[in-house]
Amino acid sequence: MKVEDTVLLNNRTARPVPLTRMGFGGAPLGNLYRKVEESDAQAALQAAYDAGIRYFDTAPQYGLGISEARFGKAIERFGRDNVQLSTKIGRLLVDCEPHEVTPEAFVEVPQKRIVFDYTYDGVMRSYEASQERIGVAHADILLVHDVDVFSQGSQEASDAKVRELFDEGGYRALSELRDAGEVAAIGAGVNEWQVCEKLLGLGDFDGFLLAGRYTLLEQEALDSFLPLCVKRDVGIILGGPYNSGILATGAIPGAKYNYADAPEPILDRVRRIEAVCAEHGVPLIAAALRFVLGHPAVKTVIPGAVSAAEVEANVALLRTDIPAQLWTDLQSGGLIRPDAPLPAGL
Repeated sequence: MKVEDTVLLNNRTARPVPLTRMGFGGAPLGNLYRKVEESDAQAALQAAYDAGIRYFDTAPQYGLGISEARFGKAIERFGRDNVQLSTKIGRLLVDCEPHEVTPEAFVEVPQKRIVFDYTYDGVMRSYEASQERIGVAHADILLVHDVDVFSQGSQEASDAKVRELFDEGGYRALSELRDAGEVAAIGAGVNEWQVCEKLLGLGDFDGFLLAGRYTLLEQEALDSFLPLCVKRDVGIILGGPYNSGILATGAIPGAKYNYADAPEPILDRVRRIEAVCAEHGVPLIAAALRFVLGHPAVKTVIPGAVSAAEVEANVALLRTDIPAQLWTDLQSGGLIRPDAPLPAGL
């Protein structure tokens, strides 16, 4: 498979967005967990573009604006019309005192604090600030960021943010931007499929950036959400194909699953998947990356990278030759669901 194979994220009222099969996820370039030098960040972005990647995703949260600013420098080189861009709303970045900075998992960030705001004014202010940081007149896709339980801390808090989005005008702002052609598509970027399904019951969304919830280890979204996406022609941008690490590293000591040490049942399952992959001479990480693209709702996968070498490695993984028998062996061994669409022939 080539990264430049193009699929379309359709939308209801304006232009469809062409997406390369592999995109570039911008969280690591916000100094996620460690500082990334500007030269390395730009080299990674350039390597992605040179490899044929044309879809780039970022957000205000990522380094409190660092990722967006780095994307802006790269897009100026690439030419705005040559790439598709998504960013997110929901977190306003506000000037603050040093002790008030809220970096979350990012390091060496600007002196800003995060204010969650899903109101009409909050959406418009967030989008305008992103346009300024990136240096573009518009984004192609605008996503509601982190209204899920994982990010908000409880079901009650998640429900409150969803209500704010719809009751306080945030969804109306997104719809107005789409209707006016300011953005081509709207959706949400979250860590849980359940809130995506809830949002689909409340509004007209074009797609979702779903992180880590449809992988070699997790296919619960097949129960209802992914079939609903196919029925309604809603596209999925798949982030976190390695479940935050373990499907890249394998079941090594200290392997991470959903940002924590992997429990023994997960380690055991990964060992079994690894064994099947080894029988076919396929690296686990390559199988993990390709598996997600087997589902018709999944339009692109966006692994992160902090260097040109990591980008080149991701591209090579996507192009790995994987025999169809690998997928059927995983199914017959009960390691992936029998109703999971298989990537054979991609």
